[in-house]
Amino acid sequence: MRIIAIDPGYDRCGVAILDAKAVGEEKLIFSTCIQTDKKDSYYKRLKQVIDSVEEIINLNKPDFFAIENLFFNKNQKTATKVAETRGALLVLALKQNLEIMEFTPLQIKLATTGNGRADKRAVYEILPHLVKIDKKIKLDDEFDAIACALTASALRQKRA
Repeated sequence: MRIIAIDPGYDRCGVAILDAKAVGEEKLIFSTCIQTDKKDSYYKRLKQVIDSVEEIINLNKPDFFAIENLFFNKNQKTATKVAETRGALLVLALKQNLEIMEFTPLQIKLATTGNGRADKRAVYEILPHLVKIDKKIKLDDEFDAIACALTASALRQKRA
């Protein structure tokens, strides 16, 4: 089973592709953080994110589309734009006939660390023990996408 996982955003969007034969036997195929130019309009940035994710889907042919649910407690304007981006990504997944899986931050923390109240640092520190990461990751959005992919693998295989 091949999973594309997304940490949605229009400024930075984390993406990971994971092959999952069984829990504990996952292989990270690809990960990145799509970054858009803050000087561009929101619509241009949204198009860049959607086009980039579509290209990644077309190259990697995933079976499942995992995406993190939004959790915001601060900027309402940013939250709305990220929610719109998330919606556009979900439409893209539907158009690609991918099965969609959605996870809350609590579910992702629980699946990766065993503690739903773990902080982000705990998640980032455990990821290299769960799946081989062959590069230095600089932005947390990419880590978040990898964690989301591992959560999808664990929960999908648990249901099977």
